[in-house]
Amino acid sequence: MSSETVTIFHNPRCGTSRTVLALLKEAGREPAVREYLREPLSRDELSRLAAKMKDARTLLRTKEPLCRELGLDAKETTEAQILDAIARNPVLLNRPVVETDWTALVCRPADTVRDLL
Repeated sequence: MSSETVTIFHNPRCGTSRTVLALLKEAGREPAVREYLREPLSRDELSRLAAKMKDARTLLRTKEPLCRELGLDAKETTEAQILDAIARNPVLLNRPVVETDWTALVCRPADTVRDLL
């Protein structure tokens, strides 16, 4: 990951997100920081992340009450429905997500960021 571009999709109010950002910096990385609640991801950006992760469902914050309200926790919910919902409601994005040139990972718990370092 040394010369790769690193981006963290970050919520500064989230302790896990703050910890992941600190771990990246401790490892000598200066990631691009995107506060996704202020600057939501487009549907295309979400599709790109999902493709790198091989599963759009990983991007869904299932503990968010809106997830249940929208019925997104149902097994038959498609990846397209999940991505559309996150694009419309950025609070549904599981966080933090760290993206490199080749992969993306939801870093929950925070130590999972070490898999990218």
